[in-house]
Amino acid sequence: MSSLFGGYSGSLGVFVVLTVLLGGAAAYTTGKAIAETWKPYWQLIWYMVLLAAAVRFFHYALFEETLFSLKGYAASLALLLGLAALGHAQARKRQMREQYGWRQGHGRA
Repeated sequence: MSSLFGGYSGSLGVFVVLTVLLGGAAAYTTGKAIAETWKPYWQLIWYMVLLAAAVRFFHYALFEETLFSLKGYAASLALLLGLAALGHAQARKRQMREQYGWRQGHGRA
């Protein structure tokens, strides 16, 4: 199972609960919030860098995993960026549909 995580030292259950469920929910919600306030996309990256550091700290504080694990941080950051981008894209699509719904079908031959 360790080859699946690329050298990740913790257990799969801890990773799923802390990073995927809790961190992922926070990332998705953050992505939606950034889009709904019409802030630029690059701010999402900064927030995910901070959130990934917080998730790594919880791994360390609660389950005695390595705090400064580059592979663990990179895996958390990649997953959180993906979920944040998904939330951002869905919220932005909804905004565009509501704001510019009158343009649907125009300009097509």
